[in-house]
Amino acid sequence: MKNYEAPSVDNLRKLKDELGLTQSEMADFVGVAGGQQWRKYTGGQSPRKMNFHMLFYIAAKLTLTEQEMEVVYKRIVELGAKYEPS
Repeated sequence: MKNYEAPSVDNLRKLKDELGLTQSEMADFVGVAGGQQWRKYTGGQSPRKMNFHMLFYIAAKLTLTEQEMEVVYKRIVELGAKYEPS
């Protein structure tokens, strides 16, 4: 995305702390494979920049009601995916 600048490592750490989640729980929340994958965004010498679509997903989960998310999940299936939220 042309006009997008990813959140800083500090912003992502703050979000994790505000949510009170462990590294593994944060990974589940944002849809990455595990705590090690989440840490790639928040640590090391060269942390990854979070892509817009991933941040959009986080913002949607924090903003939309469970009913609104169900509408999105239903649309995902209508688009041809096999998905059942946990």
